Amino acid sequence: MRLIVARCEVVYTGRLNAFLPEAVRLLIVKADGSVLVHDDAGGYKPLNWMAAPSRIEDAGDRLVVRRPKTEDVLEIRLVDVLSDVTHDMGESAALQKDGVERHLQEELAATPAALGEGLTLVRREWPTEVGPVDLMCRDGDGEWVAVEIKRVATIEAVEQLMRYLDFIRVDPAKAGCRGVLAAQSIKPQAATLADSRGIRCVEVDLALLRGEREPELTLFTA
Repeated sequence: MRLIVARCEVVYTGRLNAFLPEAVRLLIVKADGSVLVHDDAGGYKPLNWMAAPSRIEDAGDRLVVRRPKTEDVLEIRLVDVLSDVTHDMGESAALQKDGVERHLQEELAATPAALGEGLTLVRREWPTEVGPVDLMCRDGDGEWVAVEIKRVATIEAVEQLMRYLDFIRVDPAKAGCRGVLAAQSIKPQAATLADSRGIRCVEVDLALLRGEREPELTLFTA
């Protein structure tokens, strides 16, 4: 994480325009590409910000932050830098898998076909600029499929997978990459959002993957 205290001017253009005149402010630049502009009032809310994913151009006397595939640009003109420090925060605890998620990833990596589509594993923890995709696979037609695994899938999980897909699709060879969200339980709101974004949801059972129990059978009578 990079923390900059500087006298600066901030211009935001895109879906709306905003201007902050020259003043001393705290700039927070996070490893995931988020950039926040704070002053010494207003509580915890930043005066302006750019959410991840983004691309940051550091020209020395200014920072230019752009969101891919949009017109949003945050330009910060640095007039006088009072402090500029970077801290290694280590791996985010929020991104660490709990025990169930780790085991789900291990089992699905061993048998990706359990997710359907005849998937085959290419790599676990496929790197992107905003974090690793749990499983990178190919389907029966050789097309790329990114799989994110959760114990309980929420709206945040869908948005996380979309951030990964935005970066993966920058590569022309992977422009058609699709997303699959796999979880033991998927919240209805997450399923609705995923469907609107073209992401397929799959509920998986760890005990079934491990062969610890048989699938439930449904009997039909005429």
